[in-house]
Amino acid sequence: MRNLKINIVFGLTVLLLGCVAKLPEIVANVVTEKTPHDTDDPAIWINNNNPDESIVFGTDKDEVNGGVYAFNLDGKIIREKSITNISYPNNVDIEYGFKLTDSTSTDIMVFSEREKHQIRLFSVPDMTPLDNGGFKVFEEETNIEMKRPMGVSFYKNPETGKISVFVSRKNGPTEGYLHQYELVSDSLGIKANLLRKVGTFSGQKEIEAIAVDDESGFVYYSDEGFGIRKYHANPEKGDTEIAFIGNEHFKDDIEGIAIAKYDDKGFLIVSNQQAHTFNIFSLETNAFIKELNLGTIETDGCDVTTVPLGNKFPNGLFVSMNDEMDFFFHDLAKLNLEEK
Repeated sequence: MRNLKINIVFGLTVLLLGCVAKLPEIVANVVTEKTPHDTDDPAIWINNNNPDESIVFGTDKDEVNGGVYAFNLDGKIIREKSITNISYPNNVDIEYGFKLTDSTSTDIMVFSEREKHQIRLFSVPDMTPLDNGGFKVFEEETNIEMKRPMGVSFYKNPETGKISVFVSRKNGPTEGYLHQYELVSDSLGIKANLLRKVGTFSGQKEIEAIAVDDESGFVYYSDEGFGIRKYHANPEKGDTEIAFIGNEHFKDDIEGIAIAKYDDKGFLIVSNQQAHTFNIFSLETNAFIKELNLGTIETDGCDVTTVPLGNKFPNGLFVSMNDEMDFFFHDLAKLNLEEK
């Protein structure tokens, strides 16, 4: 009888602990239509002329028939803005005002095409390719595993207006894991010139997610089994690691990163993948603020904007990948980023 009581008490304790550990779900405003294969990473393009017509792009991984799908703010796929027949697109990012000539500029989208060892560049929203079929990356590597790009993130230097892109990969060395390429446009077309190799790798798992804060000039990336690393985005500021956020608030993989900036403060939103949650950190102090359950499963990538997107998302938008071939859209106010 005594053993029976002990077993009952133990079982109730485990049950109660499990209940306590489950965070309340913050329900999404919109769940997108499903993609054909395997979603990974989103990027938000803000239509400054008509915010209601902004577009969310999301990658769908497949070695032959992968794609970057365009969604309206109702989560419906915009077929004519989607790019298909891509060889394993991993991550995607958006930048504004890339100068094609002295008098012409365009918004641009970059995504990795992993199995072709290249990144792709398209204009937005007309979706014209600007890369003559792709820019090869990690060309000096002889190990094929170190040539396969994954994460991408733009950096626009606020002083010069020059745009570069950080690229991570499936496998890499302990130093110089990321490569940074400057986009240069001239009469012969657009080139992606290697600026530098930067970033320490712990050797645990891999590095995929990258996020850049243009205004402050910092780049953050997830060393997935170890922590979040912070560097200067401008090569002229040096290659020394500035800050490190450890993995004590993560169950296992440290995945997608998004940066939410306001006038007086900022937040780092990071996917706690195996816990199916997101951790929020202060951008100024790197301090942990709280953990949120947004209803997604095994999130890889995420993106955020604090810009109001019309009547549909008046407080800004947070987009996260869900492991059921779709993406979740949350009005940013639902995340209550400032409240613990």
